[in-house]
Amino acid sequence: MQYRSHLSTALAATAVLCTAGFANAQTVVIAPDAPPPVRVETIPAAPATTMAWQAGHWNWSGSQWEWTPGQYVVPPQQMAVWDPGHWVQQPTGGYAWMEGHWHQNGG
Repeated sequence: MQYRSHLSTALAATAVLCTAGFANAQTVVIAPDAPPPVRVETIPAAPATTMAWQAGHWNWSGSQWEWTPGQYVVPPQQMAVWDPGHWVQQPTGGYAWMEGHWHQNGG
């Protein structure tokens, strides 16, 4: 029975990689339960008008949830928009982390 559980987790991780695309190779993180509610952050004034805010998020350390605070970053190109990472509940159990990524604004 334990083999089946590991196989289910491996299949879920593979599905996450396939849906995330191969352009962004990433480590698949599977957490056993949902992350805590997102913390409310006070967003400070931007140090430069060219910087974008990346909100904080919960990370699974392998044994507990750890908060990563938000930060300002320089976008990789003009008009780039940040799509934040998020946790996705898996049909076989647990939650998988989908990395945030930049995309070009169509506007």
